[in-house]
Amino acid sequence: MIHFDHLKLSEDILRALAQLEIEYVFQPIFEKDKKTVFAWEALMRPKGITVTELIENYLDSDRLHVIEVATFFGAMQAYFMRGYEEKVAINSFPSDCMEPEEAEVFWEYFGEDIRGRMIIELLEYPFFSPKHWEEKSTSVRRMNNFFSLDDYGTGINDMDKVDLMKPDIVKLDRSLISFVDTDPEKQEYCRKCIEALHKKGVKVVAEGIEREEEFDLMVALGADLFQGYYLGRPA
Repeated sequence: MIHFDHLKLSEDILRALAQLEIEYVFQPIFEKDKKTVFAWEALMRPKGITVTELIENYLDSDRLHVIEVATFFGAMQAYFMRGYEEKVAINSFPSDCMEPEEAEVFWEYFGEDIRGRMIIELLEYPFFSPKHWEEKSTSVRRMNNFFSLDDYGTGINDMDKVDLMKPDIVKLDRSLISFVDTDPEKQEYCRKCIEALHKKGVKVVAEGIEREEEFDLMVALGADLFQGYYLGRPA
């Protein structure tokens, strides 16, 4: 289990974090050769409950900030314990960010080891907060880290968000990838998305790939990076 009691955070947030029983697994994001790992996505695994249920519980009680803090500190601890060298992708809520003093503790604790290695993957729920986005953006960019937009093409993460947030990476939603090799409409939509994103200098991840045919088709359409059970499961 991940522990937080050694961190120099406020007593209130430490008490809240102490109530969490969480571990992390990591799923690889691959280059086109299926062998080279570009990054590892950190995925929270709470004890006795699904991560979706945990988030809903904390959202209902207006404590989503606790999950945001736990994700950053917990995922990075797990990442370094595993000894990975590639980048690490960390999920983050678009409605929240660490408080300035929490961010300072984070940078001080992990230091220069995280410079240029973190990909902050912005989820599409529960809502987008411009204020928190500005604070998060300033903090992330000063350490030469990266932003990714998750679930592109089906929800609030669309081209308007790309223009506003200027991410380095965009993940096409898995619903667009599923059986894309058998659906000409999906193929054309993905092709247009990839072309438009490339023009903006954005790398495109095809996520949720579960079949060889989906992988081959997304390679042909020009996707840059690939993630899914066909290539590697969370572990």
